[in-house]
Amino acid sequence: MTIPIGTFVNILTVILGGSIGLLIKNSLPEKYKTIIFQGIGLFTIALGLSMAIPFPNPLIIIFAILIGGLLGVLLNLEKKLDNLSTNIKNKLNLKDSKFNEGLITAFLIYCIGSMTILGAINEGVSGDNSLLITKSVLDGFTSIALASTFGIGVIFSTVPMLIFQGGLTILASLFGNFFTESLIQYLTSTGGILILGIGINLLDIKKISVLNLLPSLIVVVILFLLFV
Repeated sequence: MTIPIGTFVNILTVILGGSIGLLIKNSLPEKYKTIIFQGIGLFTIALGLSMAIPFPNPLIIIFAILIGGLLGVLLNLEKKLDNLSTNIKNKLNLKDSKFNEGLITAFLIYCIGSMTILGAINEGVSGDNSLLITKSVLDGFTSIALASTFGIGVIFSTVPMLIFQGGLTILASLFGNFFTESLIQYLTSTGGILILGIGINLLDIKKISVLNLLPSLIVVVILFLLFV
């Protein structure tokens, strides 16, 4: 079993960048926070588009999104994860009003991208963590901007990051032959659509329940195995 070194490095860079963001948060005028927020939203939409297109098989992707979304609503994922985040905030006696939003938004941005999927699988299969190290540097800078807007919740996003990204590396090390190039493409395209939803939320265009859509990443694997 491969130890997810890349994920541990990623966590350290997010904590470092997030700490810098917290230091400058109170000194930044609201107009600067707004433009940073909008810049992150636009970049997130562009990232989602670059991941999602071209679709390997549009029917599988759309059914994965629809079925995954229905499962998420059935399981009430968004509410449960929001409650969990609130419990963490209350137990630590944190007063940050954007704690939940910061934790969830940062986790989704850090962990649903193509570099996460490719990097974690690559480290698990071959032990090469170079892609995750590169991602760590980018996430470190991103966390400065996110923490300056959302607060300390961004730093706490490293907990689900460890579970998701580190878990993916461990799974890849145990079942390396399962993650074919074609399957990775389906996962990347599906993840790209979810990232588009995050960007739409950040720009306050419309509220997308991205957390309820997370089961799509599991459903697309099942549909791939059945029909590809």
